[in-house]
Amino acid sequence: MAEGKFGTSVTCMDGRIQLPLAKWIKENYSVDFVDTITEPGVDKKVAENNDLDSIKAKVGISINAHKSGLIVVSGHHDCAGNPVSEEEHISHIKKCVDVITSWNLGVKVVGAWVDDTWNVRTV
Repeated sequence: MAEGKFGTSVTCMDGRIQLPLAKWIKENYSVDFVDTITEPGVDKKVAENNDLDSIKAKVGISINAHKSGLIVVSGHHDCAGNPVSEEEHISHIKKCVDVITSWNLGVKVVGAWVDDTWNVRTV
């Protein structure tokens, strides 16, 4: 295993948000590497508890193999997989934090929003 501290990003597959999100996670949570688990419109999928076995398994690998102590679940502006308002995304992201926290993984779970200028903020 590579030396360094890991975090885990559960995020949309949209390539526009990957680098800004990874940079934000590294800067705000003092991690060296970000494991990225992607699905289109993942905030809606997790918020609705919709077929999450694959996501749970991947999060488990990140925690168990890389000792990640952080999960950041996010949504973003102009999402093709979940084309709803910012307010609805924020609602989904907050629900995602509750859902992932309920998995009792013993790690910090944070929600994040990526806006129309690719800036990231905690929600």
